[in-house]
Amino acid sequence: MLVFDSGLGGLSVVNAIVNARLGVELFHLADTAFFPYGEKPNTALMERVPAVIRAGIEATSADLVIVACNTASTLALDVVRSQVSIPVVGVVPAIKPAVALTQTGTIGLLATPKTVTRSYTDQLIAEFGDGKQVLRHGAVGLAGAAEAKLAGETPDQEIFEAAISGIFDQKGGDAVDVVVLACTHYPLVQAELEALAPRPVTWVDSGEAIARRTAHLLQDQMDPAAPTLRTGLTTGGSDEATRRVLLGFGFQTVEALSVSSQL
Repeated sequence: MLVFDSGLGGLSVVNAIVNARLGVELFHLADTAFFPYGEKPNTALMERVPAVIRAGIEATSADLVIVACNTASTLALDVVRSQVSIPVVGVVPAIKPAVALTQTGTIGLLATPKTVTRSYTDQLIAEFGDGKQVLRHGAVGLAGAAEAKLAGETPDQEIFEAAISGIFDQKGGDAVDVVVLACTHYPLVQAELEALAPRPVTWVDSGEAIARRTAHLLQDQMDPAAPTLRTGLTTGGSDEATRRVLLGFGFQTVEALSVSSQL
């Protein structure tokens, strides 16, 4: 299977798949040459995302692709599905499980600036929100902070502080008891966010749900007793920092993926 993300946020989904012991061969494709997606124009992403995924499928012969990026999924999922012949699993804000968990009826949605404004996000809230209040905040720089942490750097603390205040300092924020981490990068810095939250809350992401969906789609191809073979792909060329992170996550090899220079 191919796990695709703009950077290394897809590793939170990889963790969930490995923990589910699916025993599948796994490729993680990081479009580091175009990171971060959450701050790119929609028109550029609509062209870039399907093209990079097609290149990844061709290079790996994957039989399933996970678009492990909320920004890409909420924008280009239908386009990707129309252009490839294998199953495509998207990662979208975990509104439905958050609604099931809230006791106060007020949920925080922490996402990229693009994801919080998507009509797809509006539709998810309308369909699964069950009348609950959803306080949204588009966190600037938070995905980059997660990348910096993975690379062994010290992220700017003000980025975490701004993300937390963006949720809890809103009108009604004092009632938030569940926060949806609506970017696959964000679970990688959940500890930093928890440390700054004004009180304990439940943090929800899509990793386990994606692992369950993947298991259902690949049920005839899995070997739970087999190790999960992992290969990393990056569009960023000889990106040594990304290579170190992937090897540290148990990837056996890391390779460069060539994508058309016109993108």
